[in-house]
Amino acid sequence: MAIKAGDFVIFSKYKTSSHPSPHAKAVSPAQHGDTYSYVIDKFWKVVRVFDDDTIEVETRRGKRNRIDANTPLVRKIRPWERVIFRHRLF
Repeated sequence: MAIKAGDFVIFSKYKTSSHPSPHAKAVSPAQHGDTYSYVIDKFWKVVRVFDDDTIEVETRRGKRNRIDANTPLVRKIRPWERVIFRHRLF
């Protein structure tokens, strides 16, 4: 995947709540309709790449997470997405 420090990545995070965000994708109601399951794309910046194929990413607000770089939920941002989602990048 060749992710390096300084790259922006998109992490597809699965969430459940009673009010999905406007950016939610793949929204599906629960069996009794009380909650919804959906996917949110998180735009994170890679801070460090570790030898064990994990990466440390930073959110827009400065929180840091360590995630597996080989999971299908993480991908590098595409060049055209940098233009479309420039307001969500930092």
